[in-house]
Amino acid sequence: MEIRHIPVMSQETLDYLGPVAKDAVFIDCTCGEGGHSEMFLRHYPQLRLIGLDRDASIQKKAEKRLAVFGDRVTLVNTWFDTFLEEYDDTTFPRPQVILFDLGISSFHYEESERGFSFRKDEPLDMRLDTHGNLTAADIVNSYPEERLADVIYHYGEERYSRRIASAVCRRRKERRIYSSQDLSGIITSAVPKKYRYGRIHPATRTFQALRIEVNGELDRIERSIEHAVQILEPGGRLGAISFHSLEDRIVKHTFKRLAKRSSYSPERAQDTDDERLPSIKILTKKPVIPSKEEIQGNAPSRSAKFRCAEKLHMEQ
Repeated sequence: MEIRHIPVMSQETLDYLGPVAKDAVFIDCTCGEGGHSEMFLRHYPQLRLIGLDRDASIQKKAEKRLAVFGDRVTLVNTWFDTFLEEYDDTTFPRPQVILFDLGISSFHYEESERGFSFRKDEPLDMRLDTHGNLTAADIVNSYPEERLADVIYHYGEERYSRRIASAVCRRRKERRIYSSQDLSGIITSAVPKKYRYGRIHPATRTFQALRIEVNGELDRIERSIEHAVQILEPGGRLGAISFHSLEDRIVKHTFKRLAKRSSYSPERAQDTDDERLPSIKILTKKPVIPSKEEIQGNAPSRSAKFRCAEKLHMEQ
């Protein structure tokens, strides 16, 4: 029996991003298996969807799931930052709703066979775009020790990044590191014994860091939010669901920076890219978090944070 992905904070996203006008366009920037897309399409019978995902394999799942909605659905196999930057409102109308769910789908951990999970013995790949050049194996086998430690520290917030990088570099001198479990074992052996039995697995942060580095995940967020605000209809809403502090920090600071423009006047605006951006109103003073009931029924939601903003005016 096929297990369907459960969208995180379903009711909260509907509450903050709706209501939407008749024939409105919704861009699901991280469509994945189509959970949020299906929810919005069912809730708004005349809504039109543009669903984006760079992973062709998971997009096939979304295509099957959303087939019942016919020509209301357009799926595009692309990175969301590229699509938003190149958005052509002569081809597609301006959207009224844009959503980013920045988490990695359970599909990638359970079905992709690309080494996202340290609990499985799979090739160290971690690419969302399987046509990309850089893999996790390339990073652990070729990055200089200092650079590898920096990646693990900055993208994984791992306190033992230096010890882990040193252990990886010692092992790769003996033989190439190919698999996720091989790497997991190296990490576990490198950290103090008391750290091996903590709340999370000792390889969790390092695997997160490698995945972020492989896919350039954090680099895409800020510019994508800026492009999203540019193309939104005035009064349209933008939502972002993050799953760790690095993502949430970028969303929070980008929203705050764009919200400051609400006090600007055209006469005071300077001729810079930042000044030409429209202003927004932040609708979530603090991030919205899942209910206890949701966490009990959908454990991956426990670290989710949702922020939402509304576009105030068109670009100058």
